[in-house]
Amino acid sequence: MATIGILIETEDGNVKDTNFGVLTAARGQGDGTIIALMMDGSADGAKDALGKYGAQKVVQLSADGADLSTSHDLKARTLAAAIEHYSLDALLGLASAQGRDIFARLAAFMNLPLASDCMAVDMAAKTVKKSHFSGKAFATIKMLGKVMLCAIRPNAIDAVEAPADAAMESFAASVQDPGLVKVVEVKKEAADEVDLTEAGVIVTGGRPIASADNYKILDECAKLLGGAIGASRAAVDAGFAPHAMQVGQTGKTVSPRLYIGCGLSGSVQHFAGMKTSKVIVAINTDKDAPIFEKCDYGIIGDLFDVVPVLTEVLKEKL
Repeated sequence: MATIGILIETEDGNVKDTNFGVLTAARGQGDGTIIALMMDGSADGAKDALGKYGAQKVVQLSADGADLSTSHDLKARTLAAAIEHYSLDALLGLASAQGRDIFARLAAFMNLPLASDCMAVDMAAKTVKKSHFSGKAFATIKMLGKVMLCAIRPNAIDAVEAPADAAMESFAASVQDPGLVKVVEVKKEAADEVDLTEAGVIVTGGRPIASADNYKILDECAKLLGGAIGASRAAVDAGFAPHAMQVGQTGKTVSPRLYIGCGLSGSVQHFAGMKTSKVIVAINTDKDAPIFEKCDYGIIGDLFDVVPVLTEVLKEKL
């Protein structure tokens, strides 16, 4: 029976919802031991939420005489010590900005293969599924390392509850920070902004949005849905939105439950960044736009007419 660790990420002391999909993936057929590993000191408050999705043990990690928040190298070495201490067969986590950074350092430190931005995992077969060639093909990759390291794309796997009575534990690693990189300050997004890569709902505007100010129309709709706003490369290149909002092959890859594309043509490059969305809704004045061949629901109309009506309906229903 495998023992699988999950690196849990938090936001302001709260467990990110996207962790629950990773826990679901780790459970597989339900014959493994699931250990949730936390580094920010909030393990006690997270025990019930993690146990709800199958964590049998929640471990608060620390490093002797050191502050984990100041170094991802130190976090990687602490995770390596935890892997050894708990005899983990695999360590899973989110392919977020933080997760990709930590997992890459951990793989290098332990000299192990790493699969990042995975769409699915099979813990029994030790395989992962990844997107290739701008999403045109998927590869199943066999992980041959002693420990399976895997970072999963946020929202790629639906979370399914499997309540467990999670036990609490602490582990202090005797590790040293190599001092290569030190975090001196973290500048967060505005409190009401949702991380685009982890948003459950995304409303994206293309070139027809015409100005940065017009994104307010999409933002109002997105907030009612608890989501975030994105932009196409054309909109970013035109100066209507910052690159941080760009979805696509040269921007961010997302997998929300609902993706609403407003004024998007449906280019291959953009589709590569959002094709794994669970439901895709397209709004475009051109009935022949390629996006209509790729969406689940299509609306032929002007985004400036359709989105405000959708927003008003949401205000009435929510």
